[in-house]
Amino acid sequence: MKGLYPVAVLISGSGSTLKNLIELRDRGTLKVDFRLVVSSKKEAGGLKFAEAASIPTVIVPKKKTQTAEEHSENVFGPIRQAGVQLVVMGGYIQHVLIPSDFENRVINIHPSLIPSFSGKGMYGLRVHQAAIDFGVMVSGCTVHFVDNEYDHGPIILQRTCDVLTTDSAESLQRRVFELECIALPDAIRQIAARQSGP
Repeated sequence: MKGLYPVAVLISGSGSTLKNLIELRDRGTLKVDFRLVVSSKKEAGGLKFAEAASIPTVIVPKKKTQTAEEHSENVFGPIRQAGVQLVVMGGYIQHVLIPSDFENRVINIHPSLIPSFSGKGMYGLRVHQAAIDFGVMVSGCTVHFVDNEYDHGPIILQRTCDVLTTDSAESLQRRVFELECIALPDAIRQIAARQSGP
């Protein structure tokens, strides 16, 4: 699509983040061209959203016999071929090495205020339960550039919400996801505007 910012989305599960981005694209409030969706699992629910939106897909599971570098090439090879400028991790839970030509071109959204409640094994409801157990009064989400450490890399933006005394991990997760649905497209718009220039 001429004039639109070319992106790829990496998924592993339900695809709720991808669905939100597609809906914003369709409303004309997120001016991106989805060139590719890469899934780490053939059964990922998000593949149906890509198919319905006529976005090409590729499934790249991590094989035990592969080196980290081989797996990275299998993920990023098709992304390069598609002419992608920005890779968005949308619920992608597979660790993948970021090649040098994609440094500061891969972003992720994490459901906490990094560096709190982040790192290996901290995903999904675990993050929100940890926040509640620790007794924090504020949580939120973080969009950051991805490097080769878990939940690391320069922070692009954060959004916050209160943690209520009545919160369960599930209720906090729902409120934080509402923030994610605003924060991630905001970050994509910021990056696209910067890279497109005046």
